[in-house]
Amino acid sequence: MAVLFLLFLLTVSVVSADEDGFIGVNIGTAISDMPSPTQVVALLKAQNIRHVRLYDADRALLLALANTGIRVTVSVPNDQILGIGQSNATAANWVARNVIAHVPATNITAIAVGSEILTTLPNAAPVLVSALKFIHSALVASNLDGQIKVSTPHSSSIILDSFPPSQAFFNRSWDPVMVPLLKFLQSTGSYFMLNAYPYYDYMQSNGVIPLDYALFRPLPPDKEAVDANTLLHYTNVFDAIVDAAYFAMSYLNFTNVPIFVTESGWPSKGDSSEPDATLENANTYNSNLIRHVLNNTGTPKHPKIAVSTYIYELYNEDLRPGAISEKNWGLFDANGMPVYTLHLTGAGTVLANDTTNQTFCVAKEGADPKMLQAALDWACGPGKVDCSYLLQGQPCYEPDNVVAHSTYAFNAYFQKMAKSPGTCDFKGHGSCIFPGSAGRNGSLPNTTSLAPSSNSTTSGCHSVYIYGAGSFTTSVIIGVLLMSVFFL
Repeated sequence: MAVLFLLFLLTVSVVSADEDGFIGVNIGTAISDMPSPTQVVALLKAQNIRHVRLYDADRALLLALANTGIRVTVSVPNDQILGIGQSNATAANWVARNVIAHVPATNITAIAVGSEILTTLPNAAPVLVSALKFIHSALVASNLDGQIKVSTPHSSSIILDSFPPSQAFFNRSWDPVMVPLLKFLQSTGSYFMLNAYPYYDYMQSNGVIPLDYALFRPLPPDKEAVDANTLLHYTNVFDAIVDAAYFAMSYLNFTNVPIFVTESGWPSKGDSSEPDATLENANTYNSNLIRHVLNNTGTPKHPKIAVSTYIYELYNEDLRPGAISEKNWGLFDANGMPVYTLHLTGAGTVLANDTTNQTFCVAKEGADPKMLQAALDWACGPGKVDCSYLLQGQPCYEPDNVVAHSTYAFNAYFQKMAKSPGTCDFKGHGSCIFPGSAGRNGSLPNTTSLAPSSNSTTSGCHSVYIYGAGSFTTSVIIGVLLMSVFFL
């Protein structure tokens, strides 16, 4: 009987691919110096990010996203689920205020109702499906249900016995919620939202899961994980997690609900108990993830069926509680500077860390030191640049002179403002440098062409990046500003 049931599962996989996979980003707000909505949108445009997920429905950010074409997933916060799940009117009011008020100018395409409710807020689980239905009913009433899908993100921890994937099933205690939820997703043409974190699977495996397997690094055939029931080969943890969710849905007789991964990423910094939360590993994971998704590789169970994914997350969130790693999942810091430069040769233009407007702001040669100091004070004050790197003992303190410190602050402000016209003026004391233009003494000093490799080191002082043609990334130290180069 078990064999027959397994054969049934293997022959009813009817999830279809109706579009290419995309990469989006999550935008958290636990940041002490949160960029303005205008700055956030400017960064999204500069990085060609066309899909974002918000953890709320922030009015100012939704207004800033208007007329950009960026596809937006808004969220009902967890603390509102109980109210919305018990009142159709409350749900309708939420949709009117946070969705109808912004469309069509803002391209809202999905509503995430809560986040990981079953594992983080189980007392709201009994009304979760009602909340989704009430939200959807409000969309139907406004004729928006065709363009806006409704779902709810789940932690992968609700999947038990997840390897081999063919044996996976949802925690049976949640069947009274999961079955009607999947019926709702199926009937409305929505998708199963899954938060997939190979980092945590790796950390909790006590050495059973190889790091290379978690990071999408190539494995020899004898090192690949094989599902003995299906003989499918798994070359990375991400695919195994996604397929475990597909099989778990099949176990409940749902085979046509596609999966969107609403969160995935890798932290770039951790404490002593998190030795693999490093810049190199974060860069490797996210670079390989982006390539994997945009190539429409699919999974072993559903090859060529795209698994669209939102990277966690756009910015480091310094106010998040918990371990150091919790604050360091971002691709950028609050100034809009990349935490690391992704290895994305051949993976399209999304998140290419600015390959279009290749300019940087530096202190003008021969500028009056007193005027430079005044401009520096403005950048670090009203300009809201994080100048903590310039303090004594910090990575960018040396050389301790106004030219070097001004260049750091000017460029940080310029990048933060997405290189907008006039943001490198500083009353005539800032100057733009373009790739190939002359630096001090007629050349750009210490220019190094770098091909992608597995090494990545930094002192913590931001490098300035200029991008060359072809498959090479060029890291440039301008003047005496920067003391370190990120070796990719």
